[in-house]
Amino acid sequence: MLACTAFVSPQDTWGQSQPVGASADRLTLTPCVLRAGDGFARIAAECGRLAVPENPATPDGPTIELFVARIKSLRSNPAADAVTLINGGPGASSVDLYVDLAGAFAPLLLERDIVLVDQRGTGRSAPLACEASTATITAFDAAVVREETARCLASLTADPRFYTTALAVDDLERVRAALGYSQWNLYGVSYGTRVAQHFLQRHPGSVRTLVLDGVVPPDHALGADIALNAARALDSIFARCGDEPACAGAFTDIRARFERLAARLRASPVDVELADPVSGRPTRTTLTYGHLAATVRILSYAPETAAVLPLLIAAAETQENYLPLALQAQRIERELGRAISVAMHNSVVCSEDVPFWSDLADTLPALERTYLGTDQVRMLETLCAVWPRGVTYPELKAPLASATPTLLLSGEFDPITPPGYAERAAAGLSNAHHVVAPGQGHGVIARGCLPEVVADFVRTGAVSGLATDCVRRLGPDPFFVDLMGPPP
Repeated sequence: MLACTAFVSPQDTWGQSQPVGASADRLTLTPCVLRAGDGFARIAAECGRLAVPENPATPDGPTIELFVARIKSLRSNPAADAVTLINGGPGASSVDLYVDLAGAFAPLLLERDIVLVDQRGTGRSAPLACEASTATITAFDAAVVREETARCLASLTADPRFYTTALAVDDLERVRAALGYSQWNLYGVSYGTRVAQHFLQRHPGSVRTLVLDGVVPPDHALGADIALNAARALDSIFARCGDEPACAGAFTDIRARFERLAARLRASPVDVELADPVSGRPTRTTLTYGHLAATVRILSYAPETAAVLPLLIAAAETQENYLPLALQAQRIERELGRAISVAMHNSVVCSEDVPFWSDLADTLPALERTYLGTDQVRMLETLCAVWPRGVTYPELKAPLASATPTLLLSGEFDPITPPGYAERAAAGLSNAHHVVAPGQGHGVIARGCLPEVVADFVRTGAVSGLATDCVRRLGPDPFFVDLMGPPP
């Protein structure tokens, strides 16, 4: 595959916004039930599939099917514009996002339909997936990364060059036109904010309102600063534990404990016996420093899971009880493998992020001083040296300038897209309002009063006069001091 694609450069021929021929598109929806992963949630909807060219430059070539679902409004005559969700990752399903957080979006159904489209390469839309190697999640080995990447590419029947943001935004426009909605009210989270902003850039007349949650500025290349942002978030957790009497009393100098635990696991990984979470059978696993670092990073994404970090660290460092930490590491490995279409993730990152890293050599010394170190950037550079670069367009990294009503949401302690990112994105948005949720992490749509704030914004289509004072009542969760939870 690499030999066939090495001399093809599709991004060189992908010019300005392509006309989307929706008149020929046909999309029939029939009753269905949506579900996500192993959860019990079931959502009644209407579902269908829309065939689109895998490569829009060859419309008579191979096609893929986009999975589309609609949850009908509670109104008998809903607004002509609908709401649609765009999940992050890259590589996560927008349908799964809605099923998991349906309550947060319920107020929007009072006036509008909600339409869900799994982005090409994710979920139920021609998933571009390979089995994720746990070796590459928890440690960097260049030879292993190259081998796993080559194996992944060889297993694909699709062309990974055509699973990037540039094509996804035109897919979403096709769905809008095929269903006959006048405009979208876009909600994007994390990487989904990039897709939403690029949709607005390429199809400005098709957007009524824009909600960006955990914002990635359109001109920003993710990856090189992940370790720095993660370190700041962990510093804030340690500082809050020191300021909270119960946490400080239970876990004296938690930062030093973490550093001692990290040094111990770097020097000598630990064998742990645990029960398989599905079968219950006893299994043995080796807990490495990579497991510790990955677990700390993922648990810092949300206030509920950040609240257990001091307890997990102290149990392992002081009591040599590694079981709670090992169970969390195992859970994270399994959930990441199920939630993300790895090959689609690679196609986006290797086309839209890694090629745009600049001054990386100057950043490496600072990365070395973080708990994640340089493994992630070295892994991505190695992976992307093998992965074919996909379709982009000239304005990919251009700052967005728009007067479209836009609500930006950030978590105060977001470890991946801190509030400063939203401020950068807002610089070119003349009709925008930025809300920072106190004590929160990554993705805040479901927190406190924010579902109602977002619903009010979409209903009025205006940021002026939007009541957001209720968000001030949010804050971080109290720390667990033992397995029973926080103190009374």
